[in-house]
Amino acid sequence: MRKYFGTDGVRGKVGEFPITPDFALKLGYAAGKVLAKHSKKPSVIIGKDTRLSGYLFESALEAGFAYAGVKVYMAGPIPTPAIAYLTKTLRQSAGVVISASHNPYYDNGIKFFSANGTKLADDIELEIESTLEQEMVVADKLGKVRRLDDARGRYIEFCKSTFPSHLSLKGLKIILDCANGATYEVAPKVFEELGAEVVLMSCKPDGVNINENCGSTHPDAMIESILQNQADFGIAFDGDGDRVVIADRNGNLLNGDKLIYLIVKSYEALGNKLPGIVGTVMTNIAMENALKLQGYEFIRTKVGDRYVVEELIKNNWSVGGEASGHLLCLDKHTTGDGIISALQVLSGIVSLNQDPLNVIDWQDYPQVMINVKLASKDFDWYSIAKDTITEVEKALGTEGRVIVRASGTEPLVRVMVEAKELSIAQSSAEKIAKLIER
Repeated sequence: MRKYFGTDGVRGKVGEFPITPDFALKLGYAAGKVLAKHSKKPSVIIGKDTRLSGYLFESALEAGFAYAGVKVYMAGPIPTPAIAYLTKTLRQSAGVVISASHNPYYDNGIKFFSANGTKLADDIELEIESTLEQEMVVADKLGKVRRLDDARGRYIEFCKSTFPSHLSLKGLKIILDCANGATYEVAPKVFEELGAEVVLMSCKPDGVNINENCGSTHPDAMIESILQNQADFGIAFDGDGDRVVIADRNGNLLNGDKLIYLIVKSYEALGNKLPGIVGTVMTNIAMENALKLQGYEFIRTKVGDRYVVEELIKNNWSVGGEASGHLLCLDKHTTGDGIISALQVLSGIVSLNQDPLNVIDWQDYPQVMINVKLASKDFDWYSIAKDTITEVEKALGTEGRVIVRASGTEPLVRVMVEAKELSIAQSSAEKIAKLIER
């Protein structure tokens, strides 16, 4: 999946391409011309999250594709993974999502899926980028545009199909925090139709409240609601529905690492022991050690779901993900899906009939993350910090890890130190961060 990230056209650009309605028009046209080369009857499906600027970019993309002779299906507000599924099941040439995921409402971006519901091939991406420079010339036959009225219903049934048919969520009370984003209509129906009693949070999008103090990046209100409502679980998604975090009845937050482990145990309980798991450099070492003790192979990648997907496909494995809550079950879906991931966690909990923390038989190594703001993304922070990073790594030895990396979308350096003792992790991370700040 390729992401053309930027702001909604007012604040400049983040990354290579500024996202404005004019650019979205040209991008739709360029992608349409490339798709027309590779398909006799090219068609695309476009979805979006709930942020206000989505209306602008939706119209511009629609016009660009139609001008290039491509048939366009409009799905409206719907989770990103739903577009991946619909692209594949409806035999579309490509899928397009207008979203900036967990970012604030004033950011937006355009993401592409291939006909198989996976990332576009590199050669197609390059071809689209080169076509952006060409003059727009109307196609011999303009593409038609139609609204896909049953898009959400199709996706709801798909999500439910990934939950074992012999199990039910009856008897469970679940808080659902939809981040005022793309899951606000589909997630409640999925969990209710599987039998759960659902209490809704952040399900009233107004175009500007997406991810605002809610969802997977701000789970505190959800945790408070669990305790107030005496619920069994809380589930929080991000703005476009590809990430999830879960909390138990006592308000204990389960991040992506713990959810991956619960999914592994869910597969075991259903008679399917996995050969290996893929995490990232940010995955807690305690989980890696626990999995290896139980005979699982574990591989780390760079941060980013695309790297996790590549490694899973390379090894013909199914399950992996990131601590942030972007989880992958490739035997269920081609991309990260918050709703489907949550269902796999719950299927294991129902099967095992245990509290999550009784299933997770390991304790996290403390991790301290410090984000250091830079004046410019081009600032050479590594030259300044490399000696100190090496010094901290030597001091930790085999009892910890250091990860220092630049953000892909913001002028930030993320400093993470993991150690057996919190005080050591804290002091080590601060030592590196303060040096970069100075």
